[in-house]
Parts: sequence; C-alpha cells; structure tokens
Amino acid sequence: MADEHTLFWFRRDLRLNDNAGLYHALRENKSVLPIFIFDTTILNQLENKYDRRVDFIHQAISKIHKELLSLGSSLLVHFGTTENTFKSLLKTHGIKNVYANHDYEPQAIERDLLIKNLLEKNGIEFKTFKDQCVFEKTEITKDDGKPYTVFTPYSNKWKKALIPFYYRAYPTKKYFKNFATVTANSIPELKYLGFEKTDIRLPEKIKVNDLLIQKYKEQRDYPAIEGTSRLSVHLRFGTVSIRQLVAKSLPLSETWLNELIWRDFYMMILSNFPHVAKSAFKKDYDYIRWRNNEVEFEKWCKGETGFPIVDAGMRELNATGFMHNRVRMITSSFLIKDLLIDWRWGEAYFAQKLNDFDLSANNGGWQWAASSGCDAAPYFRIFNPTEQQKRFDPYFIYIKKWVPEFGTKKYPGPMVDHAEARLRTLSVYKNALSESKQMNLF
Repeated sequence: MADEHTLFWFRRDLRLNDNAGLYHALRENKSVLPIFIFDTTILNQLENKYDRRVDFIHQAISKIHKELLSLGSSLLVHFGTTENTFKSLLKTHGIKNVYANHDYEPQAIERDLLIKNLLEKNGIEFKTFKDQCVFEKTEITKDDGKPYTVFTPYSNKWKKALIPFYYRAYPTKKYFKNFATVTANSIPELKYLGFEKTDIRLPEKIKVNDLLIQKYKEQRDYPAIEGTSRLSVHLRFGTVSIRQLVAKSLPLSETWLNELIWRDFYMMILSNFPHVAKSAFKKDYDYIRWRNNEVEFEKWCKGETGFPIVDAGMRELNATGFMHNRVRMITSSFLIKDLLIDWRWGEAYFAQKLNDFDLSANNGGWQWAASSGCDAAPYFRIFNPTEQQKRFDPYFIYIKKWVPEFGTKKYPGPMVDHAEARLRTLSVYKNALSESKQMNLF
C-alpha cells in the first residue's frame, strides 16, 4: 500500500533527539508517523484536574509537534483508551508496523501485551526498545544469573559493564527525512482533556549545570540550597535522555552517577520482583500491625505535625509538586516509624502529588524507609526529625520558607513524642518479624 505508515508511539520518551525506538523506526522505515495517546484509563484516575504532570506532558508533545511541523510532518494525538485508539487507527490508516520504547510498570506491560496481540491479529509487528534506562531487566546480574537485591554490588558491576556503547546518543536527526509528510494535525487543548493550565513550565532547552553536578556530593542533602539538578521530572517523561546524563556525569561526579544507577536499580527490581508494586519486597514485613490513624495521616499530609522539617517538606510538596530528596526520606520515615502508618498510604500520597512520580523509584524509596524493601535501612534505623533538622537545616532557612508561622504561638507542638514513638515502632516491628518466623515454621 502506497499510503502505509510506520507508527512511532511516544510514551515516556517525549523528545525527538537520542530516542532509541524512534531511531530504529526512522532508520528502518520510510513514512514514519509519530503518535501520542492521552490515555483516559490513566487520566480518569486523576481526581485533581490541576495536575502539573498532565500539563507538562501537554507542553512536551506541543514542543514535539512544533518540531515535526518544521520538518513537514505532524504529531497525531488521540484522546481515549489505548485499545480503542489502535482499533480506530487500524480502520483509518494503512499501518506497516508500530515502534515504541519499553515500559516496565505492571499496568504498562499489560497494556503493551494487549496492543501487541491486537496488532499481530492484523498482521502488524509491534517492536519495542530499551530507552529509559542504561541497563534493564537481567542485563546486570550476579555471577549465577540471579538479579541483585543489594545496591552496592549491583552498582559496582553496572560500572564495570559500562562502555561508551551504552551511553552514546542515537543519531535520530540523521533520519528525520523519513518522517511521514502529512497534513498538519492539531493538538487538543488541556481544557478538552478535562484539565487546567498549571504553573509548571517546560524550558525551551533543558540545561545541565556542570558546576552543580561537581558540587552535588557536598550540597545535595541541604534543602535550603539549590544543590540538586531538578531533572527527575525530565527523566520521568523522557524530555531528556538518560544516556546524555550518564555521559555528562562520568567526568564530573560519581555521586550524581550513583543516583542515576539507583534509578536503573529500582526499575530492575520492579521488572524482576513485580510483587513490590503492592506488597513488601521482604515478605516478613507484611506482618506489621499498622496503627493507620486517619487523623494523624491527615496532619502529616497537610504539614501540621509540629515537626518543622517534616511540615516544610509536606507543604513544599503540596504547593509545588516537588520535594527535596533528603526531606523525602525524613517525611517518609516520620509517617512510618513515628506514626506507624502503612508505607503504602504515603506511597499513594506521593504518587498523587509528585511531578516526577515514577512507580519504581517511589516504591523503592518508601520500602527503603519502611525497611521492607531490597537493601533497605534496617528496621531499628529510625530518623530523629529534630536531629535531621539540626544537621540539614540548622538555620531554619528551608523551614521558614515553607512554615512561616514556625516560632510563633500559631505553630503546633509535636504531635508525638519521638522517643516514645521510636520504642513503640521497635516493638511492633520486632513482634511482626517474630510472628512471621513462627508462621513460616508451619
């Protein structure tokens, strides 16, 4: 068929440059038509219509669309379920094959299998490629072929395996001539999708600050300092290439590189141990008897705990969709080990609020704090929020920014006694592990 197209399906890879699946689609085919689907299966789960992530995606695909128009092509954007979209495309377009990049989340795997089967029934091949991580699934394993569950030996082997081949950019620009020449399509407005414009902004050019990366090790733990790259949202939606960032980090900072490796590590864990999405990585920790006090959870959500470093973090999250990584550890530890509230409650709240929400990283972070995850903090390691504040925000700069009433009569006292809460948690965890041990004897 003269009008047959190869479809490239954008998902978590919202860029034209250095895009693995797009490179293969353009190199191997002519008349490549890029598509994006605003999947209502996902959008309908978002209760808050002021969602920065949807706005960010909308800005990213608008940028791609503009770039494609300059090349005489266009981005085909659909709004509906993925299955219905492809059923419609099969009727309206001659499709030669479909290309995309891998996605590792359980729901995405189910979705891709559904589309793969639908396409194959119609004689159409569905090809996917590794793009959002450097090493995936079982590419880095122990000598016996089993997946790592501890970060340090994983990262050591990851670094030994890293050669320039794995972080060189895919030269997509070389094949831009193979984009389909089509009549310009229009991008549906946010309002049409049922969402509002927010304060998030996609920069015209994403900059990586060399000096910041060089100083990352010494500055990264202090929330009052602009010491982190803020690139996590770009990695989440693929507006920047992981390969570009690895290449950038190698001469500048091993500590920053390690953060990128943690990202690969948690994706690998999710791929090999998918049960972590709903339950503890270490099964013994599913025996913990959580208090799950809803009133206390609400205070934590609002940033009204009486512990200023915790409250500052939660208010920053609620106001901006961002929280500093050190403060993420402090707030999650407080919810789990001071209030004895199930880590899944906090994980779900972060999933709702974080601009950079990523299932594998969010789950990995929460299970680390709960001591239930792979390579997690031992259960008797419990952050003292007051000591954390003294160490990482000694002059209350970060706290005063987000908790202006701190130091006045309007600011509440601590909702729990940390020393007592610590002892309570140690007892509950100890009993849970003892119960699990007894149950496993039978």
